[in-house]
Amino acid sequence: MADQGISRRKFLGQLATAGVAFTIVPRHVLGRGFVPPSDKLGIACIGVGGRGAANVRGVASETLVAFCDVDDERAAEIYRTYPNVPRYKDFRIMLERESQHIDAVVISTPDHTHAVAAMMAIQMGKHVYCEKPLTRTIYEARRLAEAARQHRVVTQMGNQGHAGEGTRQIREWIEAGAIGIVREIHFWTNRPIWPQAIARPMEAYHVPPTLDWDLWLGPAPERPYHPAYVPFRWRGWWDFGTGALGDMGCHIMDAAFWTFDLRDPVRVTAETTPVFPETAPLVSRVTYEFAARANRPALHVVWRDGNLAPPRPPQWEADKPWPPMDSGQMFIGDEGVLIAGTYGENPRLVPEKRHQEWIASAPAPRYPRSPGVYQEWIDACKNGTQAGSNFPDYAGPLTEMVLLGNLAIRAGGTIEWDAATMRVTNLTVPEEYLRPVYRNGWHL
Repeated sequence: MADQGISRRKFLGQLATAGVAFTIVPRHVLGRGFVPPSDKLGIACIGVGGRGAANVRGVASETLVAFCDVDDERAAEIYRTYPNVPRYKDFRIMLERESQHIDAVVISTPDHTHAVAAMMAIQMGKHVYCEKPLTRTIYEARRLAEAARQHRVVTQMGNQGHAGEGTRQIREWIEAGAIGIVREIHFWTNRPIWPQAIARPMEAYHVPPTLDWDLWLGPAPERPYHPAYVPFRWRGWWDFGTGALGDMGCHIMDAAFWTFDLRDPVRVTAETTPVFPETAPLVSRVTYEFAARANRPALHVVWRDGNLAPPRPPQWEADKPWPPMDSGQMFIGDEGVLIAGTYGENPRLVPEKRHQEWIASAPAPRYPRSPGVYQEWIDACKNGTQAGSNFPDYAGPLTEMVLLGNLAIRAGGTIEWDAATMRVTNLTVPEEYLRPVYRNGWHL
């Protein structure tokens, strides 16, 4: 079918129109481990260098029908690995030309193009996997969640820890009373590991011949090319990225968000090193306050970046270094402390004696285990179910919560948030902090 340019979707539709009965050939007839083409999704990948290369490999069990990247050099590894897959530089052209072959789209671009790429795919009825954070702004996250629900597509954000064993253990252990009632949660990271707290560079550079700079900018305001932005340093620039909090928050805060439903904080306060107009600060401490709910007390949640670490808990063994990892999460209950890594991996009760006692008597797993962030999404696309970090129910609200911290950072202090109207109620913030203005030719 691929040689003749006929997609799986079109092929099946033609059979149905002709009244031909079609049955997938049993795999034992085709040979051990062979997956018939009709069982595979046709997947297009937007952004295939860097993190995008890992995402391509993550979905390589399916049929890769098209690649898009604005930088041939960054994409070179994947292009060499899959020389026969059609290549594009503009995802809009790729989606239009290859539409009949595409069932699903994987998006691994910088934050500022997540929303426009995902929205176009969703409106075309394509399933979408998008890297974290889901979007650069709260408005975009809200719109993508609404669109995914409206068009009934299967979505997944790439916060892979949500599909992990550790995240499930954290929720199960806390709900089983391993550390008692939790009222305080701390997160920390060594990010940023890229330049931040800097002014816009003024030196003139030629655009590398392998890079389409205009397409890289996409919906962002026009500015001259400079190596201060690409390939990885864009994360610290507000026009393109979301700083350390946006980069790591959807990972490190995920287990807490899932366990305690951390939506709609009543107040968010940011304390930082000096804030530059265009870039995130070097160090931030952001405090979220969540009101009590029927199933939990009020929660005090603190994010730290720039190598800030939370206070050492008294239960921590004196002969062990603190903090135990560069990035992590800590839940403080009235009967103990639970610590885990960036993605929820290796959850531990402290001290070690308490952990060993708990493991010996821990209850049976309560939540279904995942085959992994990619396979979970692929299976959901085929089964008509939803993945764990789908846009409407999970990834959108998680991204909104994370980005409220950036809103407080840029506002320079404390914000009070009305989620229903998507407004800060205690002060005025520029509208573009919430809802971006796109360049001509770009839209949601």
